[in-house]
Amino acid sequence: MTVTFEVRDGVGTIRLDRPPMNALDVAIQDRLRELAEEATRREDVRSVILYGGEKVFAAGADIKEMQAMDHTAMVLRSKGLQDAFTAVARIPKPVVAAVTGYALGGGCELALCADFRIAADNAKLGQPEILLGLIPGAGGTQRLARLVGPSRAKDLIFTGRMVKAEEALALGLVDRVVPAAEVYEQAYAWAAKLAKGPALALRAAKESIDAGLETDIDTGLTIERNWFSGLFATEDRERGMRSFVEEGPGKATFG
Repeated sequence: MTVTFEVRDGVGTIRLDRPPMNALDVAIQDRLRELAEEATRREDVRSVILYGGEKVFAAGADIKEMQAMDHTAMVLRSKGLQDAFTAVARIPKPVVAAVTGYALGGGCELALCADFRIAADNAKLGQPEILLGLIPGAGGTQRLARLVGPSRAKDLIFTGRMVKAEEALALGLVDRVVPAAEVYEQAYAWAAKLAKGPALALRAAKESIDAGLETDIDTGLTIERNWFSGLFATEDRERGMRSFVEEGPGKATFG
């Protein structure tokens, strides 16, 4: 399999495994969608890691495969491409990308689908599609601009330049830079901590933030209010408040 899915203690790892560069061909795209949907369904999966291995996250789409496509073929395929990445972005659980080596084109776009990005100090990220006479097609023009702002996104997309880990951190493209040998370990620690949290509240927080960013402030506040009040019907809310009153803050455990 070119993409695998393993679950340990509530943490599911979606691992790209197509040496040498994890080129994202159609088969990988479709498999990513399937595994994102599986991670969404499974109750034993409470957080998710996106990982490409120790050497490279993903160096982009399979250019040889794309070169053989004409306009009609890409019209038929482009929605499937976007749907695969959207399925990852809509996993209703905390998702962290563990980025090593290159995360370019579709690889960068996949990292953008995560809630949090931990990069190796040797990572290089970018959207080089303009150098092929194209633009990003798996969400890059939309997710990158929302993450780092339109001016910074235009700089990266217009020039196609790669940025090293420290610049990516300064731009807000990644959230933490660590030694390459520690990337997966630190991603796992982040995911494992959240896997022990209140699943419905985490889902509510993620959906409120993501949906709120797509609308006006009043609609966003309504989304937040509905989730906030709805959580009062959950066992986790009851358990969390009881623990706070009886034991103090931060000591609740959630099932």
